[in-house]
Amino acid sequence: MTEVVIVDAVRTPIGRRNGGLSTVHPADLLGQVQSALIERTGLDPAEVGQVVGGCVSQVGEQSFNIARTAWLAAGLPLGTASTTVDTQCGSSQQATNLATALVAGGVTDVAIGCGVESMSRIPIGANSSKKLGLGVPIPKPYFGRYEFTSQFEGAERIAERWGISRDDCDRFGLASQERAARAWAEDRFAGQLVSVTAPDVDADGNATGTTHVVDRDEGLRETTLDKLASLKPVAREDGVHTAGSASQISDGAAAVLVMTSDRAGSLGLTPRARIVDTCLVGVDPVLMLTGPIDATRRLLERTGLGIDDIDLFEINEAFASVVLAWAKELGADLERTNPNGGAIALGHPLGATGAFLLTKALNELERTGGRRALVSMCCGGGLGTGTIIERI
Repeated sequence: MTEVVIVDAVRTPIGRRNGGLSTVHPADLLGQVQSALIERTGLDPAEVGQVVGGCVSQVGEQSFNIARTAWLAAGLPLGTASTTVDTQCGSSQQATNLATALVAGGVTDVAIGCGVESMSRIPIGANSSKKLGLGVPIPKPYFGRYEFTSQFEGAERIAERWGISRDDCDRFGLASQERAARAWAEDRFAGQLVSVTAPDVDADGNATGTTHVVDRDEGLRETTLDKLASLKPVAREDGVHTAGSASQISDGAAAVLVMTSDRAGSLGLTPRARIVDTCLVGVDPVLMLTGPIDATRRLLERTGLGIDDIDLFEINEAFASVVLAWAKELGADLERTNPNGGAIALGHPLGATGAFLLTKALNELERTGGRRALVSMCCGGGLGTGTIIERI
């Protein structure tokens, strides 16, 4: 099988809701990381055969195949084809997995997987809002087959099934914040960030003609276990999750450049990792968020690897119970999981997070000298994305 390698991966800082990135059009935000891959590697952009982008709320500014619009708006070659996919929270991880498959299958030698979400500008669920007058996404026959639950309810049911308490979730949320703060204090994100110059706007949202630079993740919050314990539950009155143990509403973009190892050699580029395997699995849409469990099992079975053969895990922190249940079920080491904080501390810009996690994993393997990383995400509707990469 054709070996597919990662040559580079970049991300914007993650902006908090209505924060520093909220004034940037999402296509411009995505175009900045697409362009950064080209600039950092010196690659002729005409070499890129296809761009596959992830975005969840594809309406308004995020509609009309945003992966293509971003590429063109950035002044990149019009001959490069682009596709935008929606795999819910796992959209840009699946976009990168699809880019990998295109390269492995010989469709193109060079591809980019990427993603964006500007949740400040396009709120979650905006594309299925009843206010649009376009109906609802779930047809009546669905309800005869499955109970329709929210992700909040799914997270609570996962906590019940795996015996995860409020204190467990609070402690996990605190650890995410502490790890992210340590990562920034020790400059662990150096080399993976693209600073974004964003327009300033007035109270009416009109550009003032001045700009500001966003060069740091904005979601970090100083807290304590006592403060977290005082927060109200977000799903049920007696629920275990709060704003301190669930992912944040965020803005951001990320991109990953993949190609065949032979093409990298002929272009004089040095691969940083190879992609060992990828997957997308379907799981119970009622519990909804158990995808990382099944995706991890699928990857380990297909590769013949054991859980202890993985040096680093990036499991999206949609809710604390998702990661804690995954670790309990798989026997995974939480000390090797999200060592630089996750979505609870850094944020979760839906369609961008998968490529963001892959970027984090690649850089952390290089920082620590680890060999393999496994990245997985839960997705709305009951899906799980998965990727194993191996440092070269």
